[in-house]
Amino acid sequence: MSTTTADTLLTEPWLGATDLWLLASGKHLRPWSKLGAHPCSRHGMGGTAFAAWAPNARQVAVVGDFNHWDSSQHVMQQHTRSGVWELFVPGVAVGALYKFAVTGTGGSLVFKTDPYALRTEQGGGHAAIVMRLPEPVVLPPGQRAGAHALAAPISIYEVHVGSWRRPEGNLPDWTHLARTLIPYVVDMGFTHLELMPVSEHPFYGSWGYQPTGLYAPSARYGSPESFRDFVESAHAAGLKVLLDWVPAHFPDDAYALARFDGTPLYEHEDPREGFHRDWHTLIYNYSRHEVRNFLIGNALFWIERYGIDGLRVDAVASMLYRDYSRSEGEWIPNRDGGRENYEAIEFLREVNRVLGQEAPGAVTVAEESTAYPGVTAPPWTGGLGFNYKWNLGWMHDTLAYFGLDPVHRSHHHDQITFALMYAYSEHFVLALSHDEVVHGKGSLYAKMWGDAWQKRANLRALYALMYAQPGRKLLFMGSELAQGREWSHEAELDWGLLDNPDHAGIQRLVRDLNHLYRGRPALHARDDEPGGFGWIEVSDRAHSIFSFVRFGHSAKQQMVVVCNLTPVVRHGYRLGVPQGGGWHAVLNTDSTQYGGSGVGPDKVHPPLDAARMMAEPLPWQGQPASVVMSLPPLGVLWLEPDQAS
Repeated sequence: MSTTTADTLLTEPWLGATDLWLLASGKHLRPWSKLGAHPCSRHGMGGTAFAAWAPNARQVAVVGDFNHWDSSQHVMQQHTRSGVWELFVPGVAVGALYKFAVTGTGGSLVFKTDPYALRTEQGGGHAAIVMRLPEPVVLPPGQRAGAHALAAPISIYEVHVGSWRRPEGNLPDWTHLARTLIPYVVDMGFTHLELMPVSEHPFYGSWGYQPTGLYAPSARYGSPESFRDFVESAHAAGLKVLLDWVPAHFPDDAYALARFDGTPLYEHEDPREGFHRDWHTLIYNYSRHEVRNFLIGNALFWIERYGIDGLRVDAVASMLYRDYSRSEGEWIPNRDGGRENYEAIEFLREVNRVLGQEAPGAVTVAEESTAYPGVTAPPWTGGLGFNYKWNLGWMHDTLAYFGLDPVHRSHHHDQITFALMYAYSEHFVLALSHDEVVHGKGSLYAKMWGDAWQKRANLRALYALMYAQPGRKLLFMGSELAQGREWSHEAELDWGLLDNPDHAGIQRLVRDLNHLYRGRPALHARDDEPGGFGWIEVSDRAHSIFSFVRFGHSAKQQMVVVCNLTPVVRHGYRLGVPQGGGWHAVLNTDSTQYGGSGVGPDKVHPPLDAARMMAEPLPWQGQPASVVMSLPPLGVLWLEPDQAS
């Protein structure tokens, strides 16, 4: 149905004075409730109210399939003080395609995708689709807060939905993923499912990290309604859903945010402040109220309207420093002559303040690769206010160690122990993410030293060590399969590997690690307390043996962990333990059920030692008692006192 410009002037404004003031001052917590396209009625007429922020445009019009994409038919009216244009168009219903036709100050006309589009068309047209705001998601009180408490077990499965599993070689949709991915993650024992960005991104090869439609779930995986149903299904299955969020930069595509009103609006004008050379993207101008409002509103939008339980914030380090990946002379210092990006820092604090106030229990997790202080400290203490931070230093050191020939590991002992020197400086997530298995880095399996058997043994030891150390856990999809090839977004995971018992054994180990981790408070209840961890053996460089104990809140909540990170079996090894009485193995990475050789205490196959041991009253390694056992090659054992189970 075509309508005329005159038709649109018969109705009252969509934006009231309060809305306009809040938008102009950057204080509208939910700008998406007014900007964009909203089906509504005016004076008894059904239609859609359109609104866009374009302060420097000469003219903005709404074009779509309802007016044959004619920019002369529905010219919008400008509120000059706020820079917002609006128009109510009768007859435009849910499902209509539309764009904004923006005439810049120089007179050039460009068709732009709505920054606040809730839905976009599939294919290359980049049109937005009129839809109603999703209804708010109401969760049981305290559900999120309990799952995200510092003492709670948090084990995250990171997924790129387009390449997890492909039905008949095609991209999956949310309905298929609800039937397949959610039950798998539940069975594997993970507590959280983290989705790499699902906001609309035209370049599939960006994996979602170059989004053009921050408010629209990507059309390639189905409708917004089906995405919301997917999140609801995850909640019903007991999973929490985290979403990767990208407020650091955006693509320079001509139809999207770049020079939206003919001028650098969302981005900086000076490329020394506004252009990422690494990614060929544009940097948000955090000094503008409206830009901060756009982004903070988006963070709240996903949590309130889709039920997302938290956001993993991408590329935080690139936001914090003006000289990030820049040489001298290629960046502009801050007002004090330094490298810190004050505007971005305050923006991050503001995001975390708003989410803390408006969405209690939802979490934010920083991917931050530097030693910037106070990433997880509250904003009112000078911190950034994140709940958690990826421990990328731990990741780098640990993977480097496991790639070494054991002959040389004695010279790199500190690569395992160093992370405990700063483990309590932030609230950490130990992350083995997608970043470690792309761009020629090889899979986690491929990084391990040795032949095929030794690689698998090292990988099993790596996982058991990670799950035993302080910090929440994150594992990228496919790592549990010991996938040999590097991850590719163009193909599904190598599920056929599970036909091989050795690879199926590693998947079984990851499942057991998750369930043990969740069920043993010693492994998570005091992650952020130095009293929750104690070294037993930290200095045996010659044999590359490490042992430590994790403590919960009672004598029953203890877990002793011993790691033998050479391929040599250590028979008759005496290990100090924190109390006398019976001890038993709850995990042995060398168990035959995991593809190991079966050396050491093992509840399932104990060929050399019984699964249960009595501690002697012989002090050892600074502990009041000790047990004797065989240490498996390239193996990790978890032991707990008998009364714990």
